[in-house]
Amino acid sequence: MKYRLESLLSAAVSRLESEGLAFAGEAVPVRVERVREAQHGDFSTNLAMALAKQGGVNPRMLAERIIAALPANDLYTRVEIAGPGFINFFVGSGRQLQLIGQVLDAGKQYGLSQIGAGKSVLIEYVSANPTGPLHVGHGRGAAYGSVVANLLNAAGFRVHREYYVNDAGRQMDILAASLWLRYLQDSGAGFVFPSNGYRGEYVRDIAADLKARYADRFVYPLAQAVAGLPRDEPQGGDKEAHIDAWVALAKITLGAEDYRLLFDAGLNSILADIRDDLAEFGVEYQTWFSERSLVDEGAVTEALNRLEASGYLYEQDGARWFASSRLGDEKDRVVVRENGQMTYFAADIAYHMNKLDRQFDHIINIWGADHHGYIPRVRAALEAMGGDPAKLEVLLVQFAVLYRGEERVQMSTRSGEFVTLRQLRNEVGKDAARFFYVMRKADQHMDFDLKLATSRTNENPVYYVQYAHARICSVFRQLDEKGWARDIALGMASLERLTETHESALITLLESYPERLEAAALQKAPHHLINYLRELAAALHTYYNAHQFLVEDAALREARLLLIAAVRQVIVNGLDLLDIAAPESM
Repeated sequence: MKYRLESLLSAAVSRLESEGLAFAGEAVPVRVERVREAQHGDFSTNLAMALAKQGGVNPRMLAERIIAALPANDLYTRVEIAGPGFINFFVGSGRQLQLIGQVLDAGKQYGLSQIGAGKSVLIEYVSANPTGPLHVGHGRGAAYGSVVANLLNAAGFRVHREYYVNDAGRQMDILAASLWLRYLQDSGAGFVFPSNGYRGEYVRDIAADLKARYADRFVYPLAQAVAGLPRDEPQGGDKEAHIDAWVALAKITLGAEDYRLLFDAGLNSILADIRDDLAEFGVEYQTWFSERSLVDEGAVTEALNRLEASGYLYEQDGARWFASSRLGDEKDRVVVRENGQMTYFAADIAYHMNKLDRQFDHIINIWGADHHGYIPRVRAALEAMGGDPAKLEVLLVQFAVLYRGEERVQMSTRSGEFVTLRQLRNEVGKDAARFFYVMRKADQHMDFDLKLATSRTNENPVYYVQYAHARICSVFRQLDEKGWARDIALGMASLERLTETHESALITLLESYPERLEAAALQKAPHHLINYLRELAAALHTYYNAHQFLVEDAALREARLLLIAAVRQVIVNGLDLLDIAAPESM
């Protein structure tokens, strides 16, 4: 309704312009908003006041001309001018009541739109290094990314979901070295595990599996080599130099074939766990994109060649640098180190070059808030390679802090263990985890209350919304228990019996669902959908507590059943987009 009224107003302004009324300056957007107070109608616009200065006319007089120029339609029963020039539209109860049938006829399609016009969107999210299990911090990005993808799809965009697998580089080498060292310890070798190695119990598990599968294949006498390593941090040395020396020793000792075998064993085990974990959390991807493939297929070299050809690559102090400061970054960035090794950023440039080459209309990256400073350099790389940096949108997700009531939960330990996404899901359930993760703006800090998420009270927001659906289902079960048959035709013919304030409030909320959903999609703001569902649930609970549905008056009974059936459908539609269940009993 809102957008149809905006279309009518745009047509009216165009007609006035064709009749000689000139509006100077930039075009004024036509915006219609819902009215909060019923005496002012259902929808209102300040268009006349916004255009009055440009047209050099009195805003109320302009409002009259706009109204007179509106195309013939049956969207509203009357239109009035209020205050200095507001145009207020009164829809009327008849048209609102028709909405109930529209919701039920559309079913799961109700609320969907084509505002995206089939434009393609690549959305990349989570993309955690496959060096360990997903933790609760990754969970917020996973829930947010998957819901944003669902919302964009509901708004008519063609969405491609992607996970960038960092299966190359230093961190993966550290994982491989850590696995080898735990494997050697399982084989009886005596040495102190490096302080900067991966220390989680999952590393020991993978190492034990390697021992079971390969026996002593990777065992070598290392006493002399270990003695020659640089000191670790606890011994007064440099932990980075110490772990890098272990990596170098692993590569030399094992040789290329066995090192790759051990490297892949860690990668494949952890990546399989991540895939399973995300799938159980309701997160699926069309593509798992390998960083290693960029190196193997020469894409990194090609990206650097493009930068060089465009004049943005130079050499200094034995390294190769990207002149990103010329394109808005705070400083230039190394892409090839003095030792000839390419940096992580070089691979990231190649990855974004690949995204550009795949010709998506829009590219969305969802990153942790700590990556804020990374945005200018990536945009600079896109521009330097001849791409449009405006195609890239980076959405930042703040970390989540766990609480159990008033007590903050320790997220990690000195031994390298941390609260995993799987542990969180096992404690509170998938539905509560997803709901709580997207309940706030993604770039705002959030406190995740485990005690609240597991409570079965109205204070728990996910329980509150799901319980609204279950309550409606219980009404229809009671109807069946009474043996009363439905008469939908009678209900449709009796919708004018829905005159209670609570009923009007519900119908207004049902009518606003498509525009609220569209706004949530375009703003990449799942919390808007959460807020809507909470409002709808609150209105349903209020209605449920104030009125009876299975009354003797058949016409009134059938009309009310149709209304709550429409509410149930919209709750289901909204929860489906969140990938949260709508239980029939609780």
